[in-house]
Amino acid sequence: MLNLFRSCFFAALALLLIQPAQAATTIELWHAMSGALNERVDELADKFNKSQSEYVLKPVLKGGYDDVVNSMIAAYRARQHPPIVQVNERGFLTMLSSGAILPATELMEKAGHKINWSDFIAPVATYFTKDGVMMAMPFNSSTPILFYNADHFKAAGFDKPASTWPELEAQLYAISKKGVSKCAMVFPADWEWSFLENYSAIEDVPYATKRNGFDGVGAEYVFNKGRLVGHMERVKRFLDDGILELAGQGINPGQLFIAGRCSTVINSTAAHAAVEAGAKFNWNATFLPTEKDSPAKNSTIGGAALWTLKGHKDEVYKGVAAFYNFLGNVETQVWWHKATGYVPVTQAAYEAAKAQGYYKDKPTREIAVVQLARGTPSDNSKGFRLGNSAQANIAIKEEIQAGLLGQKPMQKAMDDAVGRGNEVLRQFEKVNAGKY
Repeated sequence: MLNLFRSCFFAALALLLIQPAQAATTIELWHAMSGALNERVDELADKFNKSQSEYVLKPVLKGGYDDVVNSMIAAYRARQHPPIVQVNERGFLTMLSSGAILPATELMEKAGHKINWSDFIAPVATYFTKDGVMMAMPFNSSTPILFYNADHFKAAGFDKPASTWPELEAQLYAISKKGVSKCAMVFPADWEWSFLENYSAIEDVPYATKRNGFDGVGAEYVFNKGRLVGHMERVKRFLDDGILELAGQGINPGQLFIAGRCSTVINSTAAHAAVEAGAKFNWNATFLPTEKDSPAKNSTIGGAALWTLKGHKDEVYKGVAAFYNFLGNVETQVWWHKATGYVPVTQAAYEAAKAQGYYKDKPTREIAVVQLARGTPSDNSKGFRLGNSAQANIAIKEEIQAGLLGQKPMQKAMDDAVGRGNEVLRQFEKVNAGKY
């Protein structure tokens, strides 16, 4: 009898041992990070997956930001959508008005994770917060800075770029006149971000009414009034005088700088990796130039956040919250900052990187953080919350570029840009009235 009991016991034990362990819950993340950044996202997922055994984060590259949104809309209608999507900062109102999202604050509280939202850098936090609630988890945040060829500036007799636009203008003309470079500055592809939006934020001038859209969908563009017009007239003068170069079709302006052809470029701090890997000359970077009487407010962010979509089971949301908690911790933020060039989105992560001596070895990596945290954000520098801004920016760039190319006076170009941009805003307002 005893032998029979032993046989049954060991048989049952063996059966238990060969049963597969409960499968981890898979969490899909649709994103738009291509090239080397795609590898960093995969590495981030691997770090999270190895940190625990309940969940498996599965990143899926869906193309560019527009591709992610389009894929998300189609998948949501078919109820085949992922729990997490990466949407750029311009898509805030679209996501908020969709009725398809679960606010990050609500998600984290329900899962029992305590996030110190007040520690997030102000321009990052305000961009994704409404009524005190963080709607999405900040992910990849950047801001434009000025990269420059230190060899070119030295050859022209300058230690570094001047801090103001008028003084920098004199330097750029000197670089050109002395034959140091035939391209003193190259115009970035996303110039509406750096030369329009960030200029307005730093100089503390209105870009749109209703606090740049933060007070509702009835906002109107007003950048055709005030000093931004003069700034773009200066840019046109640069272009006319051969100081500024427009990159040709299919050419990345940043590559013209990296190749040593152009002396300066205003580009995202996320361009650090490409510059460090490709530049064969002495280069450096500094803050965006300001006007002489500038209040020098903070610059604003580019990049994206992670949005949580409704329609999934509780265990999936527990996994999403666990990932967000992992993403927000200091160690992860410092690693992400170093690996990608994006800024650490919390003050604690910035202080940790600083304490490690990172900025002694990589001083230009700190510029974006300081520039974003500079001063107290005003109604003009908190960011931009404007509907269908990607569509509006296409029209705005077309009109202003017509002014730059001399096809119409710059004031007329700015007026037309505002007019077309406002048409897009009214279309968005009509469709989304009462949702904000």
